[in-house]
Amino acid sequence: MNSGISTSGTTSATGFGRRAMLGATGTVALAVAAGNLSAGRAGAAERRLREDPFTLGVASGDPWPDGFVLWTRLAPHPLAPDGTGGMDPRAVTVHWEVAEDERFRRVVRRGWTRAVAELAHSVHVEVSGLRPGRQYYYRFRAGGMLSPVGRSRTAPAPHSDPRSLNFAFVSCQAWFEGFYTAYRHLAEEDVDLVLHLGDYIYENPIDAMGGVRKTPVAAELRPEPMDLTQYRNRHALHRFDNDLIAAHQAHPFAVVWDDHEVEDNWAGDISKHPDVDPAVFRVRAAAAFQAYYEHLPLRLPNKPRGFDARMYRSLRYGRMATFHILDTRLYRDDQPCGDGTKTGCEERLDPERTILGAEQERWLYNSLGRSDAKWNLIPQQIAMNQVDTDPGPGQSFVMDFWDGYVASRERLFKEISDRNVANPVVLTGDMHRHLAADLKRNFDDPDSPAIGVEFVGTSISTKMDGMDLDPSGANLLAANRHIKFTNYQRGYVRCSLTPRSCRADFRVLPYVTTPGAPVSTRMSFVTEAGRPGVQPV
Repeated sequence: MNSGISTSGTTSATGFGRRAMLGATGTVALAVAAGNLSAGRAGAAERRLREDPFTLGVASGDPWPDGFVLWTRLAPHPLAPDGTGGMDPRAVTVHWEVAEDERFRRVVRRGWTRAVAELAHSVHVEVSGLRPGRQYYYRFRAGGMLSPVGRSRTAPAPHSDPRSLNFAFVSCQAWFEGFYTAYRHLAEEDVDLVLHLGDYIYENPIDAMGGVRKTPVAAELRPEPMDLTQYRNRHALHRFDNDLIAAHQAHPFAVVWDDHEVEDNWAGDISKHPDVDPAVFRVRAAAAFQAYYEHLPLRLPNKPRGFDARMYRSLRYGRMATFHILDTRLYRDDQPCGDGTKTGCEERLDPERTILGAEQERWLYNSLGRSDAKWNLIPQQIAMNQVDTDPGPGQSFVMDFWDGYVASRERLFKEISDRNVANPVVLTGDMHRHLAADLKRNFDDPDSPAIGVEFVGTSISTKMDGMDLDPSGANLLAANRHIKFTNYQRGYVRCSLTPRSCRADFRVLPYVTTPGAPVSTRMSFVTEAGRPGVQPV
């Protein structure tokens, strides 16, 4: 759990008010007031930097009971066309500190590491030795410059019984289709964790004025990314946003990719373009995987090795919850019947088809079977419930969803039933809409019992402003009795767990094509422990 970085200091912690807000960008006043961060053993060799390298902010992620991973990337010019962030190739010593208070009077861990050009001068520090269920503050220093102060929180002790757990989940943030106002509101929420369920970037070509943002975009940043430099720049473009920086600075994230981090609707080593050789696509995907790791707070086991990567993993929050995080992209069979929305596709019913791959399936079933948590949450990318898009007597399904992999869904539901998995709740992104649904063993039988529920979160900005109920949403409600609610505005989902219930608040913004929108709760649903099914609040 420690990455070999030197640490020192006391391990006592007291915790502070969780609503204390931090600055969004720059070298914040709190960090300056706290004084110089100790240089430690590496001080003699430290380089001096002339410009603020922390333009992309700081972040933390994947909390464990005794720590979390800390992230930053040194990039004084984050949109430099060569993908270097304005850094020369030399390594830079980066110091870090974790404290109980935001003025760093009670430092409990400190150390140093090296930011190297091979990883775009990004830093991933796995801090351990902290106390469970506590709030901490952290910061970096490099080249004589102090970073903003970030706030994070450890998970509860493994066998503890928390009274509550608050978290949020987000997805789909096309920079050129809207402002990230939702992240500004999310930064102010009282949550222990934020789950990002995919489409952190979009690979689509960008016009000269940055879409709805009307911000000039350099020619080198506009084309669809194909190599490491271009993917680094696409991440930097999406990340160089005050509201996104503020959300990462305020809360720990757990992230997993979907398709647009590489290419729309990719599957394993198969491109959406049929003439692309899988060997060529693997090279492109490997570059995308590396850039993804470089820009997010991921632990060392999630560091890709070329086209080989493992993003599925679990996070435990005492006996309250276990998050079984899935990757539905890298190991899936190709979408059936040529992808798209299809009627009468028999290939989707093939019993050998898989969306998770054999190894991930085994891991998931074992993880669910071993769990003693009250709630088993399954964060993943694409709609798991049956989504018939035809409101008439026929049926039509999206092949990119679990509907294109019916046998995978049936195997999972059987395992959930056979293993008596407690209170499964699926958390989903991708659809650019809010949705609440019952998960049934037989979706075509209205009397079939629910075995769990699915909450789908809308996009942060993708598809622009949207509306409350669009025509496609009305069709979904007409064709699927197990779907209880949908909304096509932008926003995120805030969830509250207690031993008795899981509540989902569907947060919405009236617009994202201009900044400054307010946020409100459009609808709330609960599912009660031991009684699968969604109920409006």
